[in-house]
Amino acid sequence: MTSPASRLAAAKWFMSLNDCNNVEDFRELARRRLPYPVFNYIDGAADDEITKDRNTAAFDDCDLVPDVLAGVDSIDMSTTVMGRKIAMPLFLSPTALQRIFHWHGERGVARAAEKFGTYFGISSLSTVSIEEIGRMVSSPKLFQLYIHKDKGLNHALVEACKAAKFDAIALTVDTIVSGNRERCKQTGFTTPPKITPASFVAYATKPAWALNFLFRERFSLPNLESHVSAGSSEPISIQNYFNSQLDPAMDWKTAEQVRSHWGGEFCLKGIMSVADAKRAVDIGATAIMVSNHGGRQLDGSRAPFDQLAEICDAVGDKLDVICDGGVRRGSHVLKALSVGAKAVSGGRLYLYALAAAGQPGVERTLGNLRDEIERGMKLMGVKSVSALNRDRLRWR
Repeated sequence: MTSPASRLAAAKWFMSLNDCNNVEDFRELARRRLPYPVFNYIDGAADDEITKDRNTAAFDDCDLVPDVLAGVDSIDMSTTVMGRKIAMPLFLSPTALQRIFHWHGERGVARAAEKFGTYFGISSLSTVSIEEIGRMVSSPKLFQLYIHKDKGLNHALVEACKAAKFDAIALTVDTIVSGNRERCKQTGFTTPPKITPASFVAYATKPAWALNFLFRERFSLPNLESHVSAGSSEPISIQNYFNSQLDPAMDWKTAEQVRSHWGGEFCLKGIMSVADAKRAVDIGATAIMVSNHGGRQLDGSRAPFDQLAEICDAVGDKLDVICDGGVRRGSHVLKALSVGAKAVSGGRLYLYALAAAGQPGVERTLGNLRDEIERGMKLMGVKSVSALNRDRLRWR
């Protein structure tokens, strides 16, 4: 459910960056500025999108219980996750294809994350190379690894992350087959975007986006294009890319081999069961992201926040548990930390902002969320994130 302020912003005939006070405001501005196939790629999910909606709604079933008169003139929002101290307990999940959403792409996101002292991640399907990101920023960097059928490509990606001094690798474990992304089927979205008679009007009516996409640097997937043409020079839907290029034979042995090859902070992204969380500990993972891929894979699956307590109880003292997905407010972050997460991450929360206004948009949404976390901690009567626990929560 959108806030009254968001509904007011959506009702305005003209809307700008200064009108964006929350994630829903940025979603509305992105909707106005993007061609509808691109917007619906960001906004959409699998099948009936029940899980996507539940990812955020799950937080509404839990209430915060504040203390008062706690002397919170100064607080510490920092936490340590995947071997690095970050200035606030929220970071930017790795997401693909950012150059399509705004020409600033991963460069803008990287610089915004560095400014706020937090982790950010790039995907195997990023539109800026691992090497460039490694040179660009010194803040914590996470690489999202998809296991391709091409074993040489998998090896090259890990080696590139070593050379670029990335801090952690997150192996995505929930994409052995693509989810059924019906919005992408309906709009004909591909990477790179393909202008067809059916989609011409959608792109033509957003000339600012079209001019930036066509006349700035060429779109490519530099981490992949030396091995596969699909997605860089050969348009393909994400669903077809996953189904044709990724390895459905990926298993726990694969994950353990990647962990051994990498040798550093190693996260499994897409863990949703206690059994899998325990198995992650067994193979030497140092973190897990409790995540359902933003509802893009198995519709009808549980929300990360719904699963968080039992997973934290099982393995929270053995590795870093990160709650990934559905986050729209600072209060969501406080609830996840109170359950037991070390940190919280999200994708759409900054992709809407990137699409709406590039790097300044990402900086503004990070500033909004940081302020919400800080204000919420003061209103909760806690001076550090370590003081958040389940005594502060009640479930309806």
